[in-house]
Amino acid sequence: MIQRIQSVWFLLAAIASFLTLKLSFYSGNIIKEGQPKIFSSLVATDNVLLVISVVATALLCLVAIFLFKDRKLQLRLSMVALLLSGLNIILFYVQSRKFVPNEGNFDLTAIITLVVPVMIILAIRGIYRDQKLVKSLDRLR
Repeated sequence: MIQRIQSVWFLLAAIASFLTLKLSFYSGNIIKEGQPKIFSSLVATDNVLLVISVVATALLCLVAIFLFKDRKLQLRLSMVALLLSGLNIILFYVQSRKFVPNEGNFDLTAIITLVVPVMIILAIRGIYRDQKLVKSLDRLR
């Protein structure tokens, strides 16, 4: 099985992506219409677009694990997952700007959101190495 290391990276990226549904990215005071300041935490389930992009990223990573026989498609799906994980970071940041300025902080669990694209990049690197290995073995035949 040539694909083992990228399968691990994809699995870890999917788990981390699913964790962002429950773990907070930002905590602070937020003002809602007609209400006083409320202390709140920002998680992916607070916004529909965030939920869709986070779940899509995780599902793409899980699907990419089982596409080890078609490395080109696996690479394309992992690139899409990488773009979606970048979109997740941007969406989380935009949502964090809706909190009261200087009355909130990024949580330690925000690192999980930032680690997902790194894991996907490591998986892409593993796929690329597998392609190089297969091409070099094809030349020897």
